[in-house]
Amino acid sequence: MPTNSPQITSLIEGYRSFRTSTYRPQAERYRKLAERQQKPKAMIICCCDSRADPAMVLNTDPGELFVVRNVANLVPPYEPDSHYHGTSAALEFGVTGLDIADLIVMGHERCGGIEALYEGTQGHPHKGEFISNWMSIAEGVAQHVCDHHPELDRNGKLRMMEQQAVLRSMDMLATFPFISDRIADGRLRLHGWFYGIGTGLLSIYNENTGAFETVQDDA
Repeated sequence: MPTNSPQITSLIEGYRSFRTSTYRPQAERYRKLAERQQKPKAMIICCCDSRADPAMVLNTDPGELFVVRNVANLVPPYEPDSHYHGTSAALEFGVTGLDIADLIVMGHERCGGIEALYEGTQGHPHKGEFISNWMSIAEGVAQHVCDHHPELDRNGKLRMMEQQAVLRSMDMLATFPFISDRIADGRLRLHGWFYGIGTGLLSIYNENTGAFETVQDDA
């Protein structure tokens, strides 16, 4: 067995703390969660960024969120072919298998995927094998922001791209027949959210105003 690094040791200590302070006092609740099919309140597509954990931001318990995480919280177009489609498979299971009624796309500030997309528009494409192709889903968003908002500095363009990528993913969701059918008959609702890592603020897209509006807290 390999010697644990300080980082892994810290994670194991976190597990021990979970067992003592969280699991044991609620062991019966966890047992019931394991015995029945999951019935989450909502499905959320979010970024795999370690700083933007939806369960933490939304203060949810196990079983309340069906979470799909990928680079930059992107939704690919509907492509029913023989390739591997992790996000699409999760969408199919959450919507048709779990009959989830609320589907959220949650973006966040300081997104590394969006930064890679922006750098690509500036002639500096990412050198990896997979990220550039994946981020091409939002290529139109990057080009639109750069072409129509020259007045914005780099950070301003990135923030706008991060939010517009949320809307792009919402548009992509509607390309899935099992999603568009449920939207049409009222069984499914789509939501666009944006989380500020540094501020801790959550904003929700208002389709009537065309803007992300900050949720007021009790502080």
